Amino acid sequence: MLQRHALCLICFALPFSAITVCSAQTGGMGAPPAAQAAGGAQTGPPHAAVLDEQHRPITAGGFVKTGPVIFMDIADKSGLASWHNTTGTPGKSYIVETVGAGVGLIDYDNDGWLDIYLVNGSSYDAASGKTTPPHAALFHNNHDGTFTDVAVKAGVTNDRWGMGVAIADYDNDGWPDIFVSNFGKNRLYHNNHDGTFTDVAEKAGVTLGNWSAGATWGDYDGDGRLDLFVPGYVHFDLTEPAPESAHGVALAFCQFRGVKVMCGPRGLPGEADHLFHNNGDGTFTDVSEKAGVSDKKELYYGLASLFIDVNNDGKLDLLVADDSTPNYLYLNKGDGTFDDASFVSGYALNESGRETASMGIASGDLAHTGNIDLYNTTFSDDYKPLYRNDGQGNFSDVSYQMGIAEATIPFLGWGAGFFDYDNDGWLDLLEANGHVYPQVDKSQWGTSFEQRPLLFHNDHGKLSVVPAVEGTSLAKVGAGRGLAWGDIFNDGKIDAVINNLDGSPSFLRNVVANGNHWIELKLVGGPHSPRDAIGSTVTLTSGEMKQRADVISGGSFASTSDPRVHFGLGKSAKIDSVEIRWPSGLRERITPPPLDAITTVMEGHGTRVGPAPAAGKSRR
Repeated sequence: MLQRHALCLICFALPFSAITVCSAQTGGMGAPPAAQAAGGAQTGPPHAAVLDEQHRPITAGGFVKTGPVIFMDIADKSGLASWHNTTGTPGKSYIVETVGAGVGLIDYDNDGWLDIYLVNGSSYDAASGKTTPPHAALFHNNHDGTFTDVAVKAGVTNDRWGMGVAIADYDNDGWPDIFVSNFGKNRLYHNNHDGTFTDVAEKAGVTLGNWSAGATWGDYDGDGRLDLFVPGYVHFDLTEPAPESAHGVALAFCQFRGVKVMCGPRGLPGEADHLFHNNGDGTFTDVSEKAGVSDKKELYYGLASLFIDVNNDGKLDLLVADDSTPNYLYLNKGDGTFDDASFVSGYALNESGRETASMGIASGDLAHTGNIDLYNTTFSDDYKPLYRNDGQGNFSDVSYQMGIAEATIPFLGWGAGFFDYDNDGWLDLLEANGHVYPQVDKSQWGTSFEQRPLLFHNDHGKLSVVPAVEGTSLAKVGAGRGLAWGDIFNDGKIDAVINNLDGSPSFLRNVVANGNHWIELKLVGGPHSPRDAIGSTVTLTSGEMKQRADVISGGSFASTSDPRVHFGLGKSAKIDSVEIRWPSGLRERITPPPLDAITTVMEGHGTRVGPAPAAGKSRR
């Protein structure tokens, strides 16, 4: 629920035309296809403005003077503020200027400390070769709270119009590699083991072209090698960014609440999605159509994706968050193909049977059921759906039931993640926010271009908004986009980094001090699993509490988080059991690791409790 003591509600009488002519592109901007000829409609109807006591939009206000202090922003102190995201022009005339970019956490030099990769955008002049393009950043963790940008030395500046980052050890050599999705050709940076990388995307066959969005890595066919899924967003031409009409939609209808804004994605052609099978020799084969995940017929606007097992059959399923079009849920059949269960599962649409402008995906077991629940960020004037997993990959939208829907409506969400910020054993939810239309700052709609993050605390399965205390990270506004989280300081506390459009990143240092216990596990796969164990599921039991954590690459919005699994234990000092289901199919229990420590676990070194991987040649 919103903090009532910090808010007041002001309703505006909106003219009928402002509702019916809301954007051929609103909601992330969109309209149902049938409404396009009439100019479109928002994915959610215009809502009454929500202002705080100082009459600021709640998205950039509603702060309280006292309350729990969770995160402090250390971007300046750490050195991250020295880097700046540059994406297009301040006026945001075209959609390519508004989407922004992701952030990845990566221990690129294997020193045991997470480093930070920040994707940059570009400009029209840079894209045409008239000016030097803005660089991505690779901030090396100096182990003392400071970071040094080594992107130039490492060879990972990208120098293209960057979108997302998906990190994984695709060649099983023990060193993490970096896939960068771009507007333009993608990059695959292979780790050279000496602090440098080489772009091998052309040789690997994963460059594509035009507009790729938030990718994900996962071994979908169980051959021990990580495959790559890359969703396509909009097909866009910089040389002709604003034709008089697109797909029969006059661009004069590109409006938000009656105000002219940039156009898209509705009315613009979409891009197909791509699944690249890892051939094990440094190359990949596009198997999208064969696998049934190409989206070539519908050409939905894909922004984020995630490989994760949602029906607990030991095979990685595939989620795609689509902007202004239905979401995809593909269930893995185990034969190299997928079943499109998007609508039957309940994930394609929200509770009202309406498509949403989905930007990002958060995943996790919120209520200790052993099932993966999902949360999608969406456009402003629409609530953000929380999909409860009812088992076997069937989902119910429970946002209103959980009491969090109303609080999210004014915000335009991007990156999001479930993690346990206070180590009480329950996954909390953090969301990065920021609008796409600068014009909102000139109107009294109760929203703003730069917005504050939202944090929800999980109290035994029930989420509630954590108030934004003045002077803390939750009260810092920005045009938030990518969000990644992890134990950046190896102290058992989960921190977060937000990549802000046209700004410096926000670095949310976790300062909670409550004495709760925790453990973290770095998993290393055996010869029949990916080396970095992506796709593994860990179940921890402590007393009556049973928790699940998965090793993933991707999700959020165009970002990759800490590959280590983290468990908060509250005041409990006893772990009863830890069971790992490896990608190979092996299930084993390990000796409970020490409390308040990071432990490396290698596949095959525990006690086998499930099927062994098939005998045969190692698939390294």
